[in-house]
Amino acid sequence: MVERLVPDELWVLFRRVVPPTEVIRPQGGGRRRAGGREALAAIIFVAASGCTWRQLPPVFGPSWQTVYRRFAQWTRARVWARLYRVVLDELGSRGELDWSRCAIDSVSIQAARGPLTGPNPTDRGKLGSKTHLITDRNGLPLSLGISGANMHDSQGLEPLVRGIPRIRSRRGPRRRRPAKLHADKGYDYDHLRRWLRKRGIRHRIARRGIESSQRLGRHRWVVERTVSWLAGCRRLHRRCERKPEHFLAVVGIAATLICHRRPGKT
Repeated sequence: MVERLVPDELWVLFRRVVPPTEVIRPQGGGRRRAGGREALAAIIFVAASGCTWRQLPPVFGPSWQTVYRRFAQWTRARVWARLYRVVLDELGSRGELDWSRCAIDSVSIQAARGPLTGPNPTDRGKLGSKTHLITDRNGLPLSLGISGANMHDSQGLEPLVRGIPRIRSRRGPRRRRPAKLHADKGYDYDHLRRWLRKRGIRHRIARRGIESSQRLGRHRWVVERTVSWLAGCRRLHRRCERKPEHFLAVVGIAATLICHRRPGKT
């Protein structure tokens, strides 16, 4: 199961970003430290299955306390963000990212409590959190963000576009700006159009009361499909993490797996 959840290619990339292991007892003795690959597989299993940390099956080896502690340590060290960036660089260097048409969208989920939550206007005011994302033409996520469910979609556009990292290209310099950005009517504001034009990004934002959302859906369906892929990570059906950095880490793990298991991969 460990090899299936963490294939060799992903493990090689993970070893490039994980910090070196600290030797707490240089004199020796004590319990043997749990393997990093087993801990990573257990974390991916929790994210994908949606089980609690206490429900982690013993087949992976380390206890649930060890796995959760390793998850928290790697989150503080920004391992998930760096792994996501490395996976994007690998895709970009092979020319598997299509920058010609990108799309932006968001999705809200229920949340019990904690920072970056807010009343969800589409769910009877229940507390919730929102995930914002930009995808390339193939639906691979390029930029991620989280907020309270009461944050308007339009407020996430500028931070998301700025958050696209400088990704390697097959030829030429690194790239971070899409050629065109598609968005629904939630982003229909003139200041956003002006902001995109200043950065050389052509916008295709549906106008309220003028255009039908169905026409724009010919290109925006890829980001909606990616939202459904994120929902395949059952840990994202409902926000369980109280700390926002842990919730963002789970979103980053799901996005990394989507990019690594990209459509059409042989």
